Amino acid sequence: MQVGIRTCAMASEAFKKLKNAYENREEYAVSCKKAEKKVIAALGTDVPEELCLAAGMAQIKVYADEEKELVLTNKYLEYAFDPVIRSTFEKLIDGTYGDLSDAIVVSNSTDVVIRTFLYLRELKRVEPERNIPDIAFIDWLFTRNRMHQDRNELTLKIFWEQLEKWAGRKITNEDLLAAAKVCNENKAALRKLQELRNENKITGSEAMVAIGSGFFMNKEEHTKLVNDLYEDAKSWPETGLKKVFLTGSNQENTKLYEKIEAAGMNVVSEDHDWGARVYDRDFNLDYTPIRGLVDCYMLREFSSKKAFVSQRVDALNREVDSCKANGVIFYTNIYEEAASWDYPSQKESLESRDIKTLGLFKMQWPVEKNETLEEKLSAFAKEIK
Repeated sequence: MQVGIRTCAMASEAFKKLKNAYENREEYAVSCKKAEKKVIAALGTDVPEELCLAAGMAQIKVYADEEKELVLTNKYLEYAFDPVIRSTFEKLIDGTYGDLSDAIVVSNSTDVVIRTFLYLRELKRVEPERNIPDIAFIDWLFTRNRMHQDRNELTLKIFWEQLEKWAGRKITNEDLLAAAKVCNENKAALRKLQELRNENKITGSEAMVAIGSGFFMNKEEHTKLVNDLYEDAKSWPETGLKKVFLTGSNQENTKLYEKIEAAGMNVVSEDHDWGARVYDRDFNLDYTPIRGLVDCYMLREFSSKKAFVSQRVDALNREVDSCKANGVIFYTNIYEEAASWDYPSQKESLESRDIKTLGLFKMQWPVEKNETLEEKLSAFAKEIK
């Protein structure tokens, strides 16, 4: 039984290129800056990449650095913020994204991201000498009725105008629709890989490389590589690992997935923002461009951060059934309790259908700080069909 990044994956030239982008995340932004192409650093999961692409700007995802000392964060941010956000904040204020990007765009994906934006905006105001680029905030309304449509269309029009100022040109409806088509093709390629995940031919750690590399690459190049990887992976053998679904905190690297694989399980899908949620919903090209944007981002499967318990129960049941997982792992970092509030109801619903669950809450970050994690995962693997 092989785990982690397997020999068959590393034999694929497409996978090697995706892995290089995944592991060397700054290279794309640096190359864009050298080519005088403007770069947007996106914090939060609801920054519309279609609009940034239509503006002729590259979009990269803001992420934490496990190795970085939090010299400035300890000065400005209280310890009650979860450790991933604290590490991310260090990079936002120490000049990292001042060098890599021309602007930072924050979406109100979670309450802690909103608070991070407020701290960042105030720090830029009181210490203008800091290398913090321009900042924009997308204040989505997370309800699903006519009011959300009207309000969110207005919100995106404001962001649209801001992008035009940064890009120095108008963004036409035709620009946006062309960009949306590029993004839809990318999601379609990733969904084909999901089919192979459902068949247990691709490991979760391999899938994370394929998905996450797209945050740090040219979108069309990423689509081609994912399609090439799909053609390679169709002939791969099944992993032989037990199929599980992962929910909870975002996983910005493959470490947790590799530990799950070492315990004899394979994450065949997930609902966090570095995984399958990325390709959950297309941009409807039959809609007006602004309506298509709102529909694409606000009608995706429910995030644990912006949904009622009943909605999360139904969404998780649908996703687990879709990938045919026999177990569900709930994994949340310390100080990120919101994702665990739904657990009792989700556990009851899943186990009523003979789907085993494992709750891992208030976990330390990085993942290797959790001394008994391997034992808990191995014990859970023995319970699964």
